[in-house]
Amino acid sequence: MESTDNQLRNGTVVFQILFLAFALFLLSQVGVETKYAASGGFAAQPRLWPAIGVTGMVLFGTAQIVKCWRWPIPAAAAEVFVWIRALEYLAWFMAYVAVVPVAGYLPSTVAFTVLLTVRLGYRSLVILLLAAALGATIVIVFKTGLSVRVPGGSLYEHLPGGLRSFMILNF
Repeated sequence: MESTDNQLRNGTVVFQILFLAFALFLLSQVGVETKYAASGGFAAQPRLWPAIGVTGMVLFGTAQIVKCWRWPIPAAAAEVFVWIRALEYLAWFMAYVAVVPVAGYLPSTVAFTVLLTVRLGYRSLVILLLAAALGATIVIVFKTGLSVRVPGGSLYEHLPGGLRSFMILNF
């Protein structure tokens, strides 16, 4: 049976290094972001407990790296690539945010639910129709049911008068 140290996941070392770097950054900011109060005792200083907490992060982060140090370069690189691949969904969301003011909330939401469904590998017509229905339901719940204000799309300006007003107010 393998020891616990050998059972560590591939990205652990990378995560530990990133955690320690963040903790060191926080420690460097304690003096800037907190203050020293002339009145009050040592334990009442506003920077005491943040400094203790961040110092603990640095010490325990360093101890963890020392205890478990090994660098499985190919495995760690593959793990980091998986983390980076998750940023794809951030790009999808940013595209959605950019499209909503142009196309409108309803068309954008329905289109993106269907596109993300296809991106996830679902191709059957029933699933795609369910995704479109989910997108429409989200719009109805948020815009009509919860009265969330979302700006109308610029494409709505090209609709006939009554329909334009209805779409801007409701969808």
